[in-house]
Amino acid sequence: MGTDTLRTGAADGADGAAERRREQRGWYFYDWACSVYSTSVLTVFLGPYLTSVAESAAGADGYVHPLGVPVRAGSFFAYSVSLSVIVAVLVMPLVGAAADRSGRKKPLLAAAAYTGAAATTGMFFLDGDRYLLGGLLLVVANAAQSVATMLYNSYLPQIAPPEERDAVSSRGWAFGYAAGSLVLVVNLVLYTGHDSFGLSESAAVRICLASAGLWWGAFALLPLRRLRDRRAVAREAALPGFRQLAVTVRDMRRRPLTLAFLLAYLVYNDGIQTVISQASIYGSEELGLGQSTLIVAVLLVQVLAVVGALALGRLARRYGAKRTILGSLVAWTVTLAAGYFLPAGAPVWFFALAAGIGLVLGGSQALSRSLFSHLVPPGKEAEYFSAYELSDRGMSWLGPLLFGLTYQLTGSYRDAIISLVAFFVIGFVLLARVPVRRAIGDAGNPVPERI
Repeated sequence: MGTDTLRTGAADGADGAAERRREQRGWYFYDWACSVYSTSVLTVFLGPYLTSVAESAAGADGYVHPLGVPVRAGSFFAYSVSLSVIVAVLVMPLVGAAADRSGRKKPLLAAAAYTGAAATTGMFFLDGDRYLLGGLLLVVANAAQSVATMLYNSYLPQIAPPEERDAVSSRGWAFGYAAGSLVLVVNLVLYTGHDSFGLSESAAVRICLASAGLWWGAFALLPLRRLRDRRAVAREAALPGFRQLAVTVRDMRRRPLTLAFLLAYLVYNDGIQTVISQASIYGSEELGLGQSTLIVAVLLVQVLAVVGALALGRLARRYGAKRTILGSLVAWTVTLAAGYFLPAGAPVWFFALAAGIGLVLGGSQALSRSLFSHLVPPGKEAEYFSAYELSDRGMSWLGPLLFGLTYQLTGSYRDAIISLVAFFVIGFVLLARVPVRRAIGDAGNPVPERI
């Protein structure tokens, strides 16, 4: 009987490992599904196109009037993004708490993913002077993506044991960047050769936008088939928006080391997000580079981010996630310092800068996610990852402000780009001071051998 029991336990262990691998593979494919939205829609096509639509609807003074409010056409896209962040801030804590309390993350993930995919597909109809439609679809798609990403991230502690999380998180980011690269190549072929396809430039852009929504919806089926819900411990009902966020923050205050990590992440991630959003402005305005050069640089970042995410994941297995992230912050600092000295009108050196960004971008983000997953108390994954997602998307405003103020005071984009080094230096210091082993223990989680 003892031998039979051992065999049964071994079989259950093997079956459990196989099921875990299957679920992890499904999880990777959500990044494959939704990252195309971030790359093709937000980073490349929608900003310039929606701005042109708003400009065509503007009066002689250059203003449009959504709901009677005067808005300069060139600012409409930025304001729409800001509004989407506000919506996400209101919705994410509520959905996160509901997911943890009900244990039914998958239906909520499906609802958020397909809301975002449908809104993105609807951008095909964004032509003429339909700037209000474009703004509405952007707000819905961007907020839905934030909610879905929060739910997706919250699966990580459930599908990967502590010793696997760095590798699993890194593979997820790699899948996302690979998909973004693949679809961006196809989009650029369509966009640059639109005449040969018998399409206007506007039609080509609208097809590129809508294709991201179709891709998102189609590949979201894979994670929704493979991910499974876990039974939750019944707790009190979720509270509305900001009240729920306040409850989550109060709970996190009982774990000050988790909050300390989140503060460090907020600071250095603000620098990362600002570099991503402002690098093209630096390239065009300070270095005098053309649009085609900037698009190729974006593609280079996407491709090398796959390599970087996997490489830093391997380094984390050897040196630990915290040390590897700290090393990536040093690399970010060196890359920005090198960017300050780039000569104008030299695309090769700008491509070198893009390569440096790509190699550290995916890994620093992937390992930050996996390290935070160790600091989340069991049963509160979605709730805590809503705060993490707010740090990732909703709080990255100080970097652009510093970048803008530095340019305003100095008139130099070189000074503006080098000012962002402060975020990586401060983030390094804050993260170095976090005793992650003690933080993991305080959260009630097992401490990995190497972290």
